[in-house]
Amino acid sequence: MYTPPAYAEERLEVQHAFIRAHGFATIVSPARDGGVVADHVPLVLDAGAGAYGTLIGHFARANPHVARRLPGAGSVAIFHGPHAYVTPSWYPNKHETGMDVPTWNYVAVHAHGVLETFDDPDALLAMLKTLTAHHEAGRAEPWHVEDAPDAYIRSQLRAIVGVRIPIAQIEGKFKLSQNRTARDRAGAKAGLAASEGHVARAVAALME
Repeated sequence: MYTPPAYAEERLEVQHAFIRAHGFATIVSPARDGGVVADHVPLVLDAGAGAYGTLIGHFARANPHVARRLPGAGSVAIFHGPHAYVTPSWYPNKHETGMDVPTWNYVAVHAHGVLETFDDPDALLAMLKTLTAHHEAGRAEPWHVEDAPDAYIRSQLRAIVGVRIPIAQIEGKFKLSQNRTARDRAGAKAGLAASEGHVARAVAALME
């Protein structure tokens, strides 16, 4: 990921917090045929497993990602945050010199590692409980895997393959107008905060 120094976020605790908050990832892997395979899956972070943590989740067993990926080659899990168009009209400098162009503010974290799969039923069940507990947390009446009949859950396990990615390298990019002057940053932040779209307003909150 191209990351100018002004946008680099290298604090592991910040990267991990971002993954927890934006856990729907795009997994990209090199394929046996020389191409790539890419899929979109929810992942949960085990921060204590390995130097940079380990990602876990699952694919549908019918997903060709499992068979097509090049074994032993590195994959990347891409986590996307809010993003928004930034018009130069929000910059005071534009009104004084005219020398500004549009840009895009966004946040992303890339986690690299060799993708491993597993299909042991007990390991799959433990993964589903971890994933579900993470996403049900905070609900007034959280759903638990045990709420469904055990025979039904066991039948569903046969339709998935577990995914584990021990993180070997992690990159964070928080492109939030850090390269602009303080007044241009303030102008962009105010413009985004006043936008109708909630995603643009989320970018303004990150800039804050």
